[in-house]
Amino acid sequence: MRKRVVQGIFTLAGAALGASYFPLLWLLFQIRYGTLINNSITNAILGAIIFYIISLLVGGYVLKIIDRIESNLSKQSPVSLVFGTLGLIIGLVVAALISIVFFRTHTVFLNTMVPTLLMIILGYFGFRIGTTQSDRYKKGFSLSRKSKDNNKADSSIIDKPLDKNYHHYKILDTNILIDGRIYDVVKTGFIEGTLLVPKFVLYELQYIADSADSVKRVRGRRGLDILNKLQNEDLIPIEISDRDYEDIDEVDTKLIQLAKDVNGIIITNDYNLNKVIQFQNVEVFNINALANSLRQKILPGQKLNVMVVKNGTERQQGVAYLDDGTMVVVEEGKFFLNEHIDVVVTSAIQTDAGKMIFARPEHSTKNINESNEEAHKKSKNKK
Repeated sequence: MRKRVVQGIFTLAGAALGASYFPLLWLLFQIRYGTLINNSITNAILGAIIFYIISLLVGGYVLKIIDRIESNLSKQSPVSLVFGTLGLIIGLVVAALISIVFFRTHTVFLNTMVPTLLMIILGYFGFRIGTTQSDRYKKGFSLSRKSKDNNKADSSIIDKPLDKNYHHYKILDTNILIDGRIYDVVKTGFIEGTLLVPKFVLYELQYIADSADSVKRVRGRRGLDILNKLQNEDLIPIEISDRDYEDIDEVDTKLIQLAKDVNGIIITNDYNLNKVIQFQNVEVFNINALANSLRQKILPGQKLNVMVVKNGTERQQGVAYLDDGTMVVVEEGKFFLNEHIDVVVTSAIQTDAGKMIFARPEHSTKNINESNEEAHKKSKNKK
């Protein structure tokens, strides 16, 4: 539907331009106006056909430009749009006043093209100045009101510029939702602004949640549950972004481009993505770095219930995962594949790439303790 509207506008514009300027073209070929070729109807039809063909070639690009303009306008505050409109009107009025001189000339370029260019240039700059300086205008009005109410108002505070390090949008990636700790961080109130979840991240979460692999399926559903909790409990404003980049295949690259477009910060726990983001000059919050700085560790001797899903790389180890994706290396876990067992933590390592826990089955610890007690009793009896 939108393409047809664009094609219709191009066609009407082409008909108007053809009826106006094709007679000048025919004069170059010494074809007088009023003949079968050179008349208003023929010129309008030719212009309409030419511009319709042009609309077929550039219609997609025009729609992309319109979408980009709409997204930029939607991000502007109502105050910015009001001042931008006022700036646009002032720019057009100034361009019209200057163009009065050129309207009196008999040259097509001076009486048509120059006024058009002046309208476009001055209107654009008026709109840009109005939108970019809206905060200053608003502060000026608030300063004048406060000066009437209270002459002791401190103008230096009102004119204080916004912090350049503040980023309104905090963009969540797939891993941070699966991790789940973002919910606890948000609940503490340490994150301000608005959480932004792109739709391509939701699609990836849904794909993981529908996976045939039981481990991936649990992780995907956990990510969706965390997102629903953030929305339902209304802890912080959260938005779903419809913006997508069809020319980009990788989700991580789309996240970086989105962060650049909205001037946002990416929140992640992916070590590799963290390095790529920093290389792209985009700011990032790493949950693992936050956890490491707070030294939040699982203590040795703590008991966990895990499911061993695969063999380890050394000895008779097995590998299990917690719900948040933390790897648990279980000694002698090779004999408990696809079984839920109780394990006792022996040690834990926290790095920027994540947390790794080493543990052994609880029953093996009991056997060791029992054997030690029996040996101790036998030694006493012998004595």
